[in-house]
Amino acid sequence: MRLNAPNSGIKLSLRSPQDQGFFLFMGLIVLAYLFLNRNTEVEGSSLSYPAVVLPGILGALIVFNLVIGPGYSIAMEREDGTLLRARAAPNGVLGHMAGHILGNTLGLIPSLAVILIPSAILFDDLNSNGLSGWTTMLWVTLLGILATLPIGLMLGAVVPGVQKMGTWGMLPVIVLLATSGILFPIQNLWGWIQILAQAFPMYWLGLGMRSAFLPDSAAALEIGGSWRTLETVLVLGAWAAVGIFFTPRVLRRMARRQSGSEVEAARHEAVQWVR
Repeated sequence: MRLNAPNSGIKLSLRSPQDQGFFLFMGLIVLAYLFLNRNTEVEGSSLSYPAVVLPGILGALIVFNLVIGPGYSIAMEREDGTLLRARAAPNGVLGHMAGHILGNTLGLIPSLAVILIPSAILFDDLNSNGLSGWTTMLWVTLLGILATLPIGLMLGAVVPGVQKMGTWGMLPVIVLLATSGILFPIQNLWGWIQILAQAFPMYWLGLGMRSAFLPDSAAALEIGGSWRTLETVLVLGAWAAVGIFFTPRVLRRMARRQSGSEVEAARHEAVQWVR
């Protein structure tokens, strides 16, 4: 199976001063925001503001990086012929998908580390659950990656082109994030939106992150008054299984419909768009 293209991309990113500078810059902004609010308590509780907000930030970071990023990558690979070439190799599409999963997972580590490591030192509340909390964060992150990344890959396969990713990809993801309870309590939204949000992995990713960092007493603020750990595993696991099953088929179908002339036309259109 071919893993070279996505893996070479992550190697270049890890060696790039610009990329690493971007990770550091964004991490410092998040840390500065949390640090300035370190003595603020959430109204109606004894929880500190950083402890409540950080799980949502981490969940949103995972969703945005693993849906929008791969979506753009696949859309560009359609236009430059990468997927057309992968189709010609034995198990090429499957290998290319596996490479994207591995590459994007490794690429997420610097973004998470630059926020998590200093936060664990600066904010004592994040360590309230001890080793079990960090273990929960790890398995929620891994399941969240497997549940959300295939969405980005399939999204990139079906959008009309790279130029349309903003409308077809980024906008729906922003709407889902805004209504998923990751960034603010979902109970503030209408009942039908709460039900709809729970059908998507974003809500369960945020819930799992909160269960990792917040004390058990905070579960009373959630839907059902508990962390619903089993449901989190089942929903994220179901999305991961469906994504892993369908993504190679969607990519193969899209690659079969491509031809060399279509790739060349897409390249020409992309050049005209840039101009």
